[in-house]
Formats: sequence, C-alpha cells, structure tokens
Amino acid sequence: METIASPTPVKVISRAGECMRMLMEAGLTFDALQAPIDDPGMRKRLVRFWISGGYEATTTQKAARAIMGNNSFGIEEAVTHFGVRPTRSQLSALAEIPFTEAELREAKDTHVLVAVFPLSILDIRDCVKAKKLPNGQRFFYEQDWYNKQAFAKDRGDVSWQLVRKTPVDNSTSKNWQEQQALLSDKEEPPKAQVMVYTIIGHFLATGERLFEKIYVRCSDVDSGGDLVLVGSFGSDGLIVNGYWDDVRYGSLGLSSARKSE
Repeated sequence: METIASPTPVKVISRAGECMRMLMEAGLTFDALQAPIDDPGMRKRLVRFWISGGYEATTTQKAARAIMGNNSFGIEEAVTHFGVRPTRSQLSALAEIPFTEAELREAKDTHVLVAVFPLSILDIRDCVKAKKLPNGQRFFYEQDWYNKQAFAKDRGDVSWQLVRKTPVDNSTSKNWQEQQALLSDKEEPPKAQVMVYTIIGHFLATGERLFEKIYVRCSDVDSGGDLVLVGSFGSDGLIVNGYWDDVRYGSLGLSSARKSE
C-alpha cells in the first residue's frame, strides 16, 4: 500500500491537484479548506471517512452503538485500530445488525458487539507489531508455535459477532463436553480468530483487558487435534495455546458468542 511518502513529489502534487479540482467541482469551497487545518478532530474524522471508503453508519448500526456504548468495536474502530479498508461488499454485509434491540440490551454489559473483518490471528499480530505499550507491555506473548497452524492463518468471514466478555458461567474446572452442556441454544463457542480479534480490538479501543487472568476454549483445533484456547492477557501479552479437551482446570473456561439470526 502506497503512503504519501512513497510516490515521487511530482506524482503527489499531480494527485493532490486532481483531487482538489474534483472536490471543488463537487461543491467544496476554498474557504472551507481552512476548517480541517484548524481542527485536528475534524482531520481525523475526514481521514477515517476517506480510508473507510466513505462509510457512514446505518440506522441499525447507530442504534446498536447507542445501546452497547464502549462495548462496541464497529467499522470505525476496525479502520482506526486495525487499518482495515472496507470494500463495498463488506460494508453491505455489515449494513444490518443481526441481533434484536432486546438481545443487545440484554448483552450490553456482558458482551462486545464486534464488526469482524477477514484478519487472521497472524494478521492481527502484524497489525499491532509497530504499536508501543508502556513499561515493556506486549499485545501478544512471544510464541511462534502457531505460525504455521491453519487456525492462525484462518481469516474467517466478515460478520457481526456478539462476544461474551467473560467465560461462560460455571464453565471452569470442566472438560470440553461438560462445558458444552452449559451453552443455551442461542450460544456457541467462537473461533480463536474471532476471540483474538475481539480481545485485541477491545483493548486498543478502550484499554480494558479481557480474559486477563483466565483462559477460554474456542471451537478450533490445532494440527494435533487439541482444542485451541486463548487468554491470560496480562502485561506479557495474549497467549494462544492448544490443550486436551478432557482436562479440567480452574483457570480454563469456555468462550461464547451469541448466535445471529
């Protein structure tokens, strides 16, 4: 992807001149150019709007954000924190929230509403590599065992997910089969990609660390047939591991996401 610094100065001037001509033909006035010069907040909003391909929240997206508050990691956050550049087809797929207002109100304090874009765990790790945290903290624990694992390369699909912020109630100290029995018919364990996307994205947007002192099982299995688990998201970074499905630990619960309509 080219940045402003990548092309030659001649190319930059030519592109900027063409852009200004087209904007003024569309109605932009010379005096209006002063506003983003004076207002840094406006500059950020313009750049976000530009990079997102002219994204504007739909009525249902606005209503959902009003309900979920900080427990919402939407399209704007994906653009800002993960550098996503949504396509028209992706924006179309995310236009409507697949959860009712009642479902969102019920989940507003316990779940995060997430606009998930096709970013693998490895992609997300690369996205935050250049971001700095204070006091030597990390986004990801230093691991390489999963670099060639299929689940870590899986980019998934663009979708809205309603992801539980804590393990399923009473799911620790139980094996996989026992944990599954705790889920209602409206819940399912999400993929590790969705969980990592949610945990890292929510932290970038709010500073809140989810699953800081606990692990949760996901629906994936690694190449050895072990269930993938994520968690222990402390100052050393998020840990991704694989473990047997029949073990019971007090620090190992079950992840959950609401099934969409």
